[in-house]
Amino acid sequence: MASVQSSFSNSTHKIQTPGQLLSSWNNTKGTRNLLCPNKRSSIFPSKRLIAIRCSALSGLEVQETDEELSPEDSRPLREIWREIQGENDWENLLDPMNSHLRREIVRYGEMAQACYDSFDFDPHSKYCGTCKYQGAHFFERLGMADRGYTLTRFLYATSNINLPNFFQKSKASSIWSQHANWMGYVAVATDEEEIQRLGRRDIIIAWRGTVTYLEWIHDLKDILHPAHFRDDPSIKIESGFFDLYTSKEKTCKYCSFSAREQVLAELRRIIHRYRGENLSITITGHSLGAALALLSAYDIAEMKLNIIDDGQEVITKIPITVFSFSGPRVGNLKFKERCDELGIKVLRVINVHDKVPAVPGIITNEKFQYQKYLEEAISFPWSYAHVGVELTLDHTHSPFLRRNGDIRDIALVNKSCDFLKSEYGVPPYWWQDEHKGMVRTAEGRWTLPERPRIEAHPPDTAHHFEQVIKYARAKLEYF
Repeated sequence: MASVQSSFSNSTHKIQTPGQLLSSWNNTKGTRNLLCPNKRSSIFPSKRLIAIRCSALSGLEVQETDEELSPEDSRPLREIWREIQGENDWENLLDPMNSHLRREIVRYGEMAQACYDSFDFDPHSKYCGTCKYQGAHFFERLGMADRGYTLTRFLYATSNINLPNFFQKSKASSIWSQHANWMGYVAVATDEEEIQRLGRRDIIIAWRGTVTYLEWIHDLKDILHPAHFRDDPSIKIESGFFDLYTSKEKTCKYCSFSAREQVLAELRRIIHRYRGENLSITITGHSLGAALALLSAYDIAEMKLNIIDDGQEVITKIPITVFSFSGPRVGNLKFKERCDELGIKVLRVINVHDKVPAVPGIITNEKFQYQKYLEEAISFPWSYAHVGVELTLDHTHSPFLRRNGDIRDIALVNKSCDFLKSEYGVPPYWWQDEHKGMVRTAEGRWTLPERPRIEAHPPDTAHHFEQVIKYARAKLEYF
């Protein structure tokens, strides 16, 4: 996992990627804990730990302890995976941190980080805004071939919406697309040993966040828009997120289907293919990608795509879990309440110093006593609420970082930044494609080779999305 940059302390804001957010979690011995729940917590089962005790986020006290706060859970993951996926809202798993949950958070954080590591954000490349790797070699090129997942499709969104600081565009005269940006991917567990370890076949949806400074936050209109995924206009989401998720561009082959249509169609195809198996749907993302993760989770549940009816009065509900990193608020209180009703499980990993999770909804949010009254009585238009369980980290307690820096593994901290103390001898910005993708020809000339044709959408996308709508309507009538 690599770097994300975040800190609103001055005019130059950097975001903290899932890699940096979880950086201190990747050590197995003698690690200092960044987790700060209500009392105390330990992330790693080591003999010597630094536990953070706090009654409030503003009053952190770091204390050394030899106590075994987080013993290794001897139960196999396959027996308790539903608990780890949030079946009981992670009760008794966060404080102290359950060893299985810690590993799963890091694993899904790596899946989110893959969106950054594979994204071409070089404005001088005609492929700027794409994924640098072909789907068949995606995990292999990222050093994740052993994860046991197969990528099934890429996700795209149109840049013809009012979030200019989110999208990356090439300065070259001949480019791959005038309208599209690569947004993430869908993958499914296919390795039999991994499926056995997990206890089910896991479907993962990973959404890309921002690779630029946080000016994208200022692009948010802070205007609530009816979700329109069901007949209830009181359920609202931030209009910028809504546009990014639902907009499409008919003239662009990559954006002829909206991001929403792409992900629902692909999920329906995978569920149909593995019908009858034990399945889970896990969605992850960082920053703006975290917002899309929650929005797509709500959409999937609202469309009843995770409800499987075998036609013999046996109904199976596929669990939907969101592991989000540094995510903003997405919708109003009604949206939050509806997500709870639908059984969507959300674990929000945040840094206490990161400002992104505090927006939108600075004026009225879930901490305001009269939020429900304002929404119902006067339809207050700037009311937002977080969804799910919050897991708070504090990077300032990491022993590896400069006081004004971010976090990490430790070498992975400097993967895409220069935050590590110099005494660790890790060079900054060390994660690079060899020669930035340039190759030497037989004639001795250096050139940037043409990439293989970028796949747009599977030919059955329209069919599967039509089936999603058809079955959603039928299920709404049934339920």
